[in-house]
Amino acid sequence: MPNKKYIATPTKTNEILQKYAFAFKKSLGQNFLVDVNILDQIIYHAGIDDTTGVIEIGPGIGALTEQLAIHAGQVVALEIDQRLIPILNDTLANYHNVHIVHEDVLKADLKAIISQYFQEEQTIQIVANLPYYITTPILMKLLREDLPISQITVMIQKEVAERMAAVPQTKSYGSLTIAVQYYTEADIVMSVPKTVFMPQPNVESSILQLTKREKPPVDVLNEDFFFEIVQASFAQRRKTLRNNLTTKFKGTLTKEAITNVLETIEIDGSRRGETLSIEEFALLANAFYKEI
Repeated sequence: MPNKKYIATPTKTNEILQKYAFAFKKSLGQNFLVDVNILDQIIYHAGIDDTTGVIEIGPGIGALTEQLAIHAGQVVALEIDQRLIPILNDTLANYHNVHIVHEDVLKADLKAIISQYFQEEQTIQIVANLPYYITTPILMKLLREDLPISQITVMIQKEVAERMAAVPQTKSYGSLTIAVQYYTEADIVMSVPKTVFMPQPNVESSILQLTKREKPPVDVLNEDFFFEIVQASFAQRRKTLRNNLTTKFKGTLTKEAITNVLETIEIDGSRRGETLSIEEFALLANAFYKEI
């Protein structure tokens, strides 16, 4: 049975909320975990031990932070809500390997935070119950900033997790899939019921694990252009690749020029974006990059 002293129980969470007269802010996507077993599963899947450094985003009142502190070497928790800082300083007072940083992760200098709190050769992971309304911007920042992190294990909305871990020819597969899988190997490790949150969210949740690749699976001439081509290919999902690219290159390339490029690389312009593999998108991007 979970220790009743842990933060992640309904009783203890209610006690903390009442003590501080804390009211949830819907605008910040605050849903606190109240099940220690789920937290144990997150830590098990992340493979954390006392040598690991962990960055947590949105610690809330410290339910996951506490469990991370028990298992990890160092924990740095970034919290945007000023009202939660004194609560966290109280609930985590006994854990001397935890540092609470009052910052918006989207504006934070994460490289500076890492160099301040972690040792140079330390294995660093991101583990978090992310606010669902800004999951994608947070993850894309983490991936595109080339941070010295090995793995990201996050609780996110099930639908978004499915998009990030999708394969071609499926409804979930799209530009977000390609963006995430360019940098990482994505795997949904478990589903999480609504009942383990307070308050309960309106959506189902999943734990997504992203393992950083040593290098991307494809070679592209220009990363920004590659992602532009991917987004353009999914701009109108029902439209063919040729039609989406015609819209993208309007005023730059003629329809004939677009058709010629597609023929040269042997990609059928009547296909839709969701049928292309990441390798085919790289081929597409590189071919058009040489044309413009």
